[in-house]
Amino acid sequence: MNVFDRYAPFVQDFIYRNNWESLRAIQAAAGDVIFNTDDNLLLTASTASGKTEAAFFPILTLFSEDMPKSVGAIYIGPLKALINDQFSRLNDLCEDAGIPVWHWHGDVAQSHKARMMKNPSGILQITPESLEAMLIRRHSALVKLFGDLRFIVIDELHSLMRGDRGGQTLCLIERLCRQAGVNPRRIGLSATIGDPKAAGEFLSYGTGRRTSVPKIEAKGTKWRLSMEHFYISSVQASDGKPEQKALPVLEQATDKAPENADPGMGYIFEHTRGKKCLVFVNSREECEAVTTTLRSYCEAKHERDRFLIHHGNLSTSYRETAEAAMKDDDVQMTTVTTATLELGIDIGRLERAFQIDAPFTVSSFLQRMGRTGRRDLPPEMWFVIREDMPEPRTMLPSTVPWKLLQGIALVQVYLEERWVEPPRLERLPFSLLYHQTMSTLASCGELTPAQLAQRVLTLKYFHRISPDDYKILLRHLIEIDHIQRTDEGGLIVGLAGERIVNNFRFYAVFQENEEYTVRCESQELGTLVMPPPVGEKIAIAGQVWIVTELDHKRHLVFCEPVKGKVPAYFGDCPGDINTKILTRMKQVLCEDKTYPYLMKNAAARLSQARFSARNSGVVCENLINLGGDMWALFPWLGTYSFFALERFLNVRCREKLRMRGLDSCRPYFIQFTMAADEYTFFSTLREEACRPIDPMELVYPKEVPIFEKYDEYLPAELVRKGFAYGVLDIDGMLTAVNSWCDRFFGDKKQIPCL
Repeated sequence: MNVFDRYAPFVQDFIYRNNWESLRAIQAAAGDVIFNTDDNLLLTASTASGKTEAAFFPILTLFSEDMPKSVGAIYIGPLKALINDQFSRLNDLCEDAGIPVWHWHGDVAQSHKARMMKNPSGILQITPESLEAMLIRRHSALVKLFGDLRFIVIDELHSLMRGDRGGQTLCLIERLCRQAGVNPRRIGLSATIGDPKAAGEFLSYGTGRRTSVPKIEAKGTKWRLSMEHFYISSVQASDGKPEQKALPVLEQATDKAPENADPGMGYIFEHTRGKKCLVFVNSREECEAVTTTLRSYCEAKHERDRFLIHHGNLSTSYRETAEAAMKDDDVQMTTVTTATLELGIDIGRLERAFQIDAPFTVSSFLQRMGRTGRRDLPPEMWFVIREDMPEPRTMLPSTVPWKLLQGIALVQVYLEERWVEPPRLERLPFSLLYHQTMSTLASCGELTPAQLAQRVLTLKYFHRISPDDYKILLRHLIEIDHIQRTDEGGLIVGLAGERIVNNFRFYAVFQENEEYTVRCESQELGTLVMPPPVGEKIAIAGQVWIVTELDHKRHLVFCEPVKGKVPAYFGDCPGDINTKILTRMKQVLCEDKTYPYLMKNAAARLSQARFSARNSGVVCENLINLGGDMWALFPWLGTYSFFALERFLNVRCREKLRMRGLDSCRPYFIQFTMAADEYTFFSTLREEACRPIDPMELVYPKEVPIFEKYDEYLPAELVRKGFAYGVLDIDGMLTAVNSWCDRFFGDKKQIPCL
């Protein structure tokens, strides 16, 4: 029996109503695994390939044959908007079969939730944060709610594989299944998985099942891709050069931006009239600034406002207004957005996407490109790369068009190798360990230390955390009254802990957008969200500053003015750039290859950069003398290896080489003054790289590098250990250092390891 014949009649009718002439390959493969095996399933295929239907057609068929006595399937989505979208789609499918679909997140009415609690059945669509709240608040009802749970579908799996939110999701699933006494099959959906085998193992954590990963041959899809570069000033890289023939993707401008407009913003303004578009940016602050600029152009031209905004900090009504407008094929508006519209929400007949500057990952590029190309249109993205024109006396490293190189590299590694970032699974998630410890106590009540450790440390995601480290955590939490010891020797949530757990913000493990006031001595400079650690740089009030002190309790940042540019963001969100991308960026400078998607200004700017790089030696040397005792190091390393290199130089090499003023633009280059010569530099690097390195050695004295949401409640020694062993990529850094030395000396034997 083929998969279509195995489907329930109401599923077949749904397919007929939608005029589908045949099943897609992914639907046939998913049906085969779900119907004929007991495996978990990972479905990886391009955006709009029908992954959701591929998973739910066979699930609903099985339900129609033997209806679950509780909620039968949980769908976990990373965004409220995605759940709202899927709720509408699944309702259409399930209505005729009488299978209820429930959605559950902070914006859903209590009356809807109450009906589900009274009659748990069908499919529950929920965010990780709402599932956390359910486990805490409705612990005693879990058997009734999920006693016959058979499937858990995790959408956009890739978005949960690079930080604590994915770990939280797995922990919640494992805790729920233990409490309800079930072991449902797991189905992961994603368009951008870089390592399917590792993702399959991640999906199966704690289930005792293998994960089937069907290989789906993707049909060839033509992209409509362009990349243009703009100096924010009026003079452009191609000025005075012969006109380059435009690609077919670019039509003549349909309207004009106001005079003296920012050229990049004007370019977007000119090419969005009468079209439905998305403009992707890399931060919420930039989202606000771009939207304000584009709306001001409408006002200056006496036109109606045709720009919407969408990001995670907006109110529900603002977000839903933008989502509804984008789904309406008769509304021709453009939405400026962050990653909140990056994931699999169906936003209708979208004509093109813009990307301001380069995203940080191939995965993000593919997801954003995938918002277009639906309903028989080709995927279409226009990169708009912007930079300030370098001043005549600007040092070499700052004249390199890093954003342009990054954009080209992201595109090329996928076109050439179909490469996407692999998951980061070997971390030490102490912040999440705190969160799940407090959540477990809040839901279960009093537990002995042994019972608590058994419930938390046995969660598969914490397999790298030792019992000794857990004891250190529990002792610390008792000391700060987040946990209290009872007269009987048990553990409960303490008074200080109750203030944390009883706040609705506790359910999320990602950082809340709390504002910090920035001060230089007595002068208030403004506010920012998620300040970087001491020693990092920030940009505010039109100047660059270095952070000298953080006061998390009073939300204060103290800083001093410095010269230079602000480095890329650091963490599991923006700024997490893989070494593969940096390596390909270097190759972009080295090769003579032309890229057909580069437009006139971008091609001219790349030509300038290649000429400058070859003349300066950047393409063949890692260490460049900038004049006198000023040097620049070009490591071509990803964020975490680069971070380890900075510390290796500071801790191991700084005094020997008499290096001063190390100034990083992460992860692109490091500038410094040095009394030593090039030979001594590489000799010292080789000597120090040959000596064993304890990762804790690279954490500065008295430094407590707080990055995750709950790090501030951890003992300092665990924060330091988590950073040293779970963040710093020392192996990647040492591999690079040794290769530089080999190339410089030509023969490893010339400089012995001491």
